[in-house]
Amino acid sequence: MEPTKAVHDLWQLADILGAVVVVAVAALLTILVLLVRTIDTRVAQIRETLTAARANTSNTVLIDETAKAVDAVLAEGLEHHLFLGRVLDKVRS
Repeated sequence: MEPTKAVHDLWQLADILGAVVVVAVAALLTILVLLVRTIDTRVAQIRETLTAARANTSNTVLIDETAKAVDAVLAEGLEHHLFLGRVLDKVRS
């Protein structure tokens, strides 16, 4: 029994559709691989940034001590300012 034209056309259509599906799947997998590489690269960059942030903030315990010292320097400066203001007023009069 010889295949009819309709059966032959259906097989050709199935072959073409199968090829299209294979190409589409290959394209989508390629896109997926590229996106995974991009994500992997960015995750590595974020990891490096977090490591740097940890190193930058490792001495945060000194912030409180530094703030106290700055407050002391400002208070001393204010005392000098007030003293000089009083002395200069007496010198001018």
